[in-house]
Amino acid sequence: MEMINSILLGILQGIGEFLPISSSAHLYLYSYLTNMNYQGLSFDVMLHMGTLLAIFSYFLKDIKNILKNSIQNPKGEDSKFLFYIAIATVPGVIAGLTLDKIAENVFRTPVVVSLSLIFFSFVIYFVDKKYGGEKTEKDFNIKHAIVAGLFQSIAIIPGASRSGMTIISLLMLGYTRDSAAKISFFMAMPIILGAGVFEARKLVFSDINIYLFAGFFSSFLSGVLSIRFLLSYLKKKDLSIFVFYRVALGLIVLVRYFVF
Repeated sequence: MEMINSILLGILQGIGEFLPISSSAHLYLYSYLTNMNYQGLSFDVMLHMGTLLAIFSYFLKDIKNILKNSIQNPKGEDSKFLFYIAIATVPGVIAGLTLDKIAENVFRTPVVVSLSLIFFSFVIYFVDKKYGGEKTEKDFNIKHAIVAGLFQSIAIIPGASRSGMTIISLLMLGYTRDSAAKISFFMAMPIILGAGVFEARKLVFSDINIYLFAGFFSSFLSGVLSIRFLLSYLKKKDLSIFVFYRVALGLIVLVRYFVF
C-alpha cells in the first residue's frame, strides 16, 4: 500500500504542479480522504525534484538555446528573458519565506482548501473568458514579470494553483493561453529548484528509500505528460474543464466533511 500511495502522490504532484488545479491542494486532500499520515520532508523534496526534472527535460532544447544566446549576447532578448524570469521569482520567494508557516497552519484544513479551490475557480473562469490576446514569450517584459510574480505568490494558498495564477495574470496582460502556460512553466523552474534546495538541507541520508524514488519517477513522468498536454490543449481550448473539475472536487470534499 505504501508503494501505491507513493506512486499516486507522485502522479498528483506531476499533474497538479502544471495543470491549473493546485498540487498542494491535491496532495493535502489525498491524505485527508485516505486518512494517510504525512509522508515526510524527504518525500516532498523528491516529488518536487521529479517535477523540476520534468520541466528541464521537456524544455531542454529551449533552455540550451536561451543560455547559449545569453552568453553570446548578454544584452540580447534571451538574456533579458532570463532576467525577467528571475524578477518574477522574487515575490514567490518572499511569500514562501515569510508566510509558509502561516499557510501551513491556517490554510491546510479540508474546508479552507475546498473553498479555496472553488473560489479561485471562479477567478480563473472570469479572467479566462474576459481576457487574453496575441502576445507571446517575445513580449514578456519587466512589468509583466512583476505582475506574474505577484500572482504566482498567491499560490502559497493551497487551492489557488501556481500555474493557474500565473496563467491568468498573463491572460490579463494580453497573452495567448499557450504562451501564458509556457512562461508559467519557465517561472516554475527557479521556484521549484529553490524550494527543493532549501528543504534538501534538512534531509537525512537514512531517509532515502525505494518509496521516495517511486514518487520521484511518477512525478517526473506525469509532469512531462501534463506539460505536453496543457501546451497542446490551450492552443485550441480554454480553461473551463479545469474550472469545472476544481469546483466538483471542492464540493465533494465539503460534502464529505459536513455530511459524512
